[in-house]
Amino acid sequence: MSTSFERYQKRRLISSYFSVVLSIALVLFLLGMLGLLVLNTKKVADHFKEQIAITVYFNDDAKDDVMQNLTKSLDTASYTRSVTFVSKEEAAKQTKEAIGEDFMEFLDYNPLQNSIDVYMNADFVSSEKVEEIAAKLSENSAVDEVAYDKPLISLLNNNLKKISFWVLIVSALFTFIAVLLINSSIRLSVYSKRFTIKTMQMVGATKGFIRRPFIWNSVKLGMIGAMVALVGMAAVIYYLNNSFAELNLLADKKLILALFGGVFLTGIVITWLSTFFATTRFLNLKTDELYY
Repeated sequence: MSTSFERYQKRRLISSYFSVVLSIALVLFLLGMLGLLVLNTKKVADHFKEQIAITVYFNDDAKDDVMQNLTKSLDTASYTRSVTFVSKEEAAKQTKEAIGEDFMEFLDYNPLQNSIDVYMNADFVSSEKVEEIAAKLSENSAVDEVAYDKPLISLLNNNLKKISFWVLIVSALFTFIAVLLINSSIRLSVYSKRFTIKTMQMVGATKGFIRRPFIWNSVKLGMIGAMVALVGMAAVIYYLNNSFAELNLLADKKLILALFGGVFLTGIVITWLSTFFATTRFLNLKTDELYY
């Protein structure tokens, strides 16, 4: 009979530990992925900014050496990420592919111009800076026109600011919820042993002596849960890095390691604090209050 009861108690204990570890792992995984999003918010924003280009159109009588010199000059400019020279022939070919017919057959000449597409570094993609760059380029006598999507730049910057703000708000909210969920799981685990805590106290055990095994056990569960969360994070990061190579998520390995270390320490700290306060609460309760 006692053996059967012991097996039952052991199964309950394992089930309780599994629930706590699973809860901690899920919460830390979500917290870690949110941390990854926060750390890469600027990188994602920069990626979208760097897709915007300034197009410099040359006059029809602009000489090849002048166009080449301007292309080289732009290529070495501090605000430039990349430069692409598009000849009028290449522009005609791209237009033909886009509209599905050869417009030059009707016109008998190529009305398009030689041009340069200038993709800028993200730090320079703002309405003021782009306008300043465009004005400077327009001063060149070989340049006919400088075109860029001004409304799109303003809209992009405004939306990115709003997104960054709300990401921080949501991150703070999720962090608070994560602490509450882990704390609740630990408190339930300690609650199931409240009579054991009170019995040890009644036979003369000090509060520190009673807390120690509970804290150490919870910290071990927190470490296991954190390791499970880190494995899940590693798998997701690997998948995202392969699927969205342009984001280059693994470029800063120190940042990734710091994130992993932060998640692991968070699991330890939250479980330690939750267990400390939970055991303290039951240690301070009177015996008849344990039934409520």
